[in-house]
Amino acid sequence: MTSPADSVPAELIGRNVVLDLASPYVCVGVLEGADHRYLILADADLHDLRDSKTTREHYLVECRRVGVRVNRQRVYVRHEEVVSLSALDAVVD
Repeated sequence: MTSPADSVPAELIGRNVVLDLASPYVCVGVLEGADHRYLILADADLHDLRDSKTTREHYLVECRRVGVRVNRQRVYVRHEEVVSLSALDAVVD
């Protein structure tokens, strides 16, 4: 049986990624790795979508266009909270 840490695509390690979360948050940052409980991002923006009038998709397009607005040096996100994981450069407008 594989662990959640084993299921993180190796090609995403060290790249800016997007974590779409089940809550009204989205997290963008450099994927450092994972363990059995968490995905670990560095130089991250943990963004509460309730704090702005923009949609998740528009916010991500803006992050891709202008860069990540870092508000956390490191963030640990529980696997259970993640709906999807993708490279930031895979976001299309």
